[in-house]
Amino acid sequence: MNTHELVSKQEIRQVYESYRDYFTEIMNFVIDRLQKNIKLSTQPTYKSRVKSFNSYYKKIVRLKPDQVESKSDLIYLTDMMGIRMICAFLEDINIGLEQIKKIFDIKEVEVKGSENNFKEFGYESIHVLVKIPEEFRPKLEGPYANLKPISEELVCEIQIRTILQDAWAEVEHELIYKTEFNPFDIPLRRKLASINASLTLADITFQEIRDYQNKLQKAMDERRRSFYSKADNLLNENPVPEAEDINRVTPFVQGTIDDMLLRAIEAHNQGRLQEAVDIYSKIIEAVPVDQGAIHAVIRKHRGMAYFAMNKLDQALEDFEMSIQADKKAFRSYYYKGIVYSIQKKYREAIECYTKSLEINEFQAHANFRRAIAYYELQEYEKAMNDLDVALKLGLNPDECKGLQEKLVKTFGMNM
Repeated sequence: MNTHELVSKQEIRQVYESYRDYFTEIMNFVIDRLQKNIKLSTQPTYKSRVKSFNSYYKKIVRLKPDQVESKSDLIYLTDMMGIRMICAFLEDINIGLEQIKKIFDIKEVEVKGSENNFKEFGYESIHVLVKIPEEFRPKLEGPYANLKPISEELVCEIQIRTILQDAWAEVEHELIYKTEFNPFDIPLRRKLASINASLTLADITFQEIRDYQNKLQKAMDERRRSFYSKADNLLNENPVPEAEDINRVTPFVQGTIDDMLLRAIEAHNQGRLQEAVDIYSKIIEAVPVDQGAIHAVIRKHRGMAYFAMNKLDQALEDFEMSIQADKKAFRSYYYKGIVYSIQKKYREAIECYTKSLEINEFQAHANFRRAIAYYELQEYEKAMNDLDVALKLGLNPDECKGLQEKLVKTFGMNM
């Protein structure tokens, strides 16, 4: 009986191993589709594996014992092909799941680990069972000529995890499942539970930081659009609106510098300019002098607030202080150039735009505004050259139309 079982197991191994490359090729097709269609803020990485024979054999003996001794064809299981999609942040898991649903026929979605209590080991991840499209099945020819068609519907399990969830799963597999070790020692169980909790907290913290960054970036983009809109109005010699006199100054803002910065930018975007200036000022007072990068950023923001209040001298001073704190602050040079242009100090403006472009040459708007300054100084050829560069860098042609028409007319008159 033992000899028969040994031979049977060996036969099953031979059949199983003959399909390994076949399954691997299918998973490569699946990964290729995922890579082309899954679009997250940070692109995920992928791992794949064909189930090891030992795990496979243990499972079929337990679940399909009637086939082990009677069937020479492949005994198919739904988890023979497995892919891990490893994401940077928790929010990517659900976003990734929704995108997978759009590109595959989903057979099942299961959240693993959600049933665990705080004393148990395990870490959540989402397991998605997808149907393998018929075109992903390699033809049974060439290296696969000896394989028999699989009658069952082929599926692949895609596990969606964060980087930390994946790390935990790898270590947990080595410590517990691979060695069939289940610790009974209470201190040891507590250590594992503590690591699990720490990783979970780290994932949550990373997501909170990402949420903050997204919110801050959105607020900064809005504030930058407002700054450019006001600059365009002033450069086009439109009436300068009176700055709103708002004295609803908050008391000392509690929390981190990041909290204060976000509140300042939100106040800035909502037109509470004096409140924004006061918060920026408190940050400047709180940050040590040797933290040049922080001072450069905050001075730049406060300068933009002063600009919105029509306090151009204070804005210039802050932009200059930003540059002194960080010699690579190309945006501060650019903003300083805008203020000089509004003051009709075109030579000084050109100098600032030039320094900004020396640090970062891929600035369409810096070239465009320098072109305007050159035009005002009647240096038309330089203006046309800068305008051409701005267009090549992707500036909207509609924004250039006015200056372009002026230059064409000027060159036409000089011919």
